[in-house]
Amino acid sequence: MQSIIDALSAGHDDNGGQINIAKREIKGTVVLMKKNVLEFNDFNASIVDRFDELLGRGVSLQLISSVHGDPQNGNKGKLGKAAYLENWIPTIAPLKTGETAYDVTFEWEEEEIGVPGGFVIKNNHHNEFFLKSLTLEDVPGEGRIHFPCNSWVYPAKRYAKDRVFFTNKSYLPHEMPLPLVKYREEELVGLRGNGQGELREWDRVYDYACYNDLWDPDDGDADNARPTLGGSAEYPYPRWGRTGRPPSKSGQPYFQQNVFTSVPRDERFGHLKMSDFLLNGLKAIVQIVKPELEALCSEDGNEFDSFDDALKLYDGGVKLPRGPTLDNLWKDIPLDIINLIFHTDGERILKYPLPEVIKESRTAWRTDEEFAREMLAGLNPVVISILQEFPPRSKLDAKVYGNQDSSISEEHLRHQLNGLTVAEAIKTNKLFILDHHDTIMPYLRRINDNTTSKAYATRTILYLQNDDTLKPLAIELSLPHPDGDQFGAINKVYTPPPADHKEGSLEEIIWQLAKAYVAVNDSGYHELISHFLHTHAVIEPFVIATNRQLSVVHPIFKLLHPHFRDTMNINALGRQVLINGGGLMEFTLYPAKYCMEFSSSLYKHWNFTEQALPQDLKKRGMAVPDPVSKHGLRLLIKDYPYAVDGLDIWSAIRNWVANYTSLYYKTDDAIRSDVELQTWWKELVEVGHADKRDEPWWPKMRNRDELIESCTTVIWIASALHAATNFGQYTYAGYMPNRPTISRRFMPEEGTLEFEEMRENPDRVFLRTITARLQTLLGISLIELLSTHSSDEFYLGQRDTAGWTAELEAEAAFERFGKALTEVEERIVERNGEENLRNRYGAVKIPYTLLFPTSEVGRTGKGIPNSITI
Repeated sequence: MQSIIDALSAGHDDNGGQINIAKREIKGTVVLMKKNVLEFNDFNASIVDRFDELLGRGVSLQLISSVHGDPQNGNKGKLGKAAYLENWIPTIAPLKTGETAYDVTFEWEEEEIGVPGGFVIKNNHHNEFFLKSLTLEDVPGEGRIHFPCNSWVYPAKRYAKDRVFFTNKSYLPHEMPLPLVKYREEELVGLRGNGQGELREWDRVYDYACYNDLWDPDDGDADNARPTLGGSAEYPYPRWGRTGRPPSKSGQPYFQQNVFTSVPRDERFGHLKMSDFLLNGLKAIVQIVKPELEALCSEDGNEFDSFDDALKLYDGGVKLPRGPTLDNLWKDIPLDIINLIFHTDGERILKYPLPEVIKESRTAWRTDEEFAREMLAGLNPVVISILQEFPPRSKLDAKVYGNQDSSISEEHLRHQLNGLTVAEAIKTNKLFILDHHDTIMPYLRRINDNTTSKAYATRTILYLQNDDTLKPLAIELSLPHPDGDQFGAINKVYTPPPADHKEGSLEEIIWQLAKAYVAVNDSGYHELISHFLHTHAVIEPFVIATNRQLSVVHPIFKLLHPHFRDTMNINALGRQVLINGGGLMEFTLYPAKYCMEFSSSLYKHWNFTEQALPQDLKKRGMAVPDPVSKHGLRLLIKDYPYAVDGLDIWSAIRNWVANYTSLYYKTDDAIRSDVELQTWWKELVEVGHADKRDEPWWPKMRNRDELIESCTTVIWIASALHAATNFGQYTYAGYMPNRPTISRRFMPEEGTLEFEEMRENPDRVFLRTITARLQTLLGISLIELLSTHSSDEFYLGQRDTAGWTAELEAEAAFERFGKALTEVEERIVERNGEENLRNRYGAVKIPYTLLFPTSEVGRTGKGIPNSITI
């Protein structure tokens, strides 16, 4: 009897003849998400208003065979019978808030389907829904099969091709089961689009465009006109996602008004903290807070008269006047945003939490030790470099800019080098430089002539002391020659006051102002280059190319995709209210209307391979190769928190990438023969970063080492590099005197009224030189919002999708990655507890945690999200 049962199960009678197999059923679970959990500004409605609206024939699903092709359909995998959502499952673990599950039953015949490799879904409902996943149970011969989806599904009439989803198995292109190949290819073709027409919210198209949306040519304000970035030798820039919007009435590029139609729908998933939350928060700052503060500052004055006056922002807050604009705030902006920006106790006070930089001491930020320490452990620890020649020489074209070399002499330094000569100090790696001269000088005349800023190009020389802390020795402030650029720079050098100076002496006041001009330079470079250009902007082409050329079943897509979450959405939001003409960045940073042009000029020097942390450290001379040292590098400043913690993170990422990719690429030939991988890389270089396409340093993607290094670099940029330059913004820059963003006066010259004023009231002169009250209020409102982690953040070593892969070895490698990061956290805690590592705390007593992998919700000053999130 058992032999008959076994034969029937095998599809043959006991004489070996073919028999008809009874139809079987495969049970599955479909998980959807309601709109109102995703869309922050719509708590009272959802696209799926009632759970039962999707039951019946509202949504159909058909399994796709990975075994049997259909000759009548180009040998694409055969489709099973349509199945429909059946019962709403009100509670099922491990559903998250807003998710709902449905039963679905498929009729399964081995001869027709075999092993399902995908499914087609048709939405016959009147609106879109978010499809999380489909899971099949007890599939004969397979057990459980999981389909991670994570995509918006619009009504079927919106699509030229049916929506298709694949299992969580990974396939290189040549390994894809033949019946699924055409489905895979068609999916990618659809994602690329045809390069034409305006893209609508349901269009799943990833394409490229230049930054041609930074101003509105129809608004009548010519002062807001900005050049297109990208596509020219003068203004090179990474590409962003094309929307296909028509030109403005004047024929100029269209100004993108609506962030919600400027990126593919799946890129604005609408996490609890995302799209609407940030848009409403920034909208509150731009449309409501800014006008109210402008009125307030106009009435009460736009200057801080003393440091005590500045501290009132945190001790008591700023009471806003009542008026119709502010009264409408509670109607237009979600309560969560109001709570974040305002007290809601009826007083309507713009209240700021006390920044960590002044929590332990209100004056420690002014010390030379803290000024220097923040170059190693602050917001912008990626610029300082070893001093290799003295005096420092400029690389600017002397035919255009004349002599731009430094005027810092040995006489300025020799009394501060503990008996060493400058040559001896350089030879023993004791001298370092924070150089903001060549980057800023080409724009400085225009900035100072055409904006309210009065800035310098700066060079700062520092000495490495025996306790591994840095001591600033000299600051050079440079201006363009008044007779023209070709006549070179006008330089003036400042040195610290003597050790026996009296507190409040004139020398001390002048030195504090010199440090402030350096901080202004560094703040602008940080926001526009280290933060926006080197993370946000350069990663967007990777997001686009990955979606266009790598199938969702490609192992490299699965490796990189978590590190692209929210990036296109955030960048589109930034172009609307932050980096656009007249936006918040221009209003609060010293280059003003030249912000993005300045950013473009620095992209000319961007090198992808030098974004790898070890290469960056070697380029800046902060580390040298050393095979016996940890990570193969010896740091010239051992207590360099960003580098020490960063190398641990880099190593963990690289080991994970190497272990993961080795599962799929056994040889270098496998890399070269992967058509999707090769097309991806070619397009990324030649289209996504088209203005840099001819650079010789691009990896050729011909071997496994190049793949591992490139993927590690992408993940590093999108996660750790961004975290290191973003999530400490309020910690250090929330107190404006520590990180001023604008200088409005030049250094007072002896014999002038300004000089006498500085002698009589130095604090007032200092505060009236740096960022004004209005820009301070707006700037710290902005960075408080951008420095906050949400409740649904996923950090390095975590995944937002359960069952993201079917390969157990890949899951095991990822678990080892998580454990490695836990060990990094433990080492960071240990290092922060070592009193001899003074750069990890400094005079302000802030532990260095910006590269601590995980975080709690809120503004914590730690945590490395998987992707560029704010």
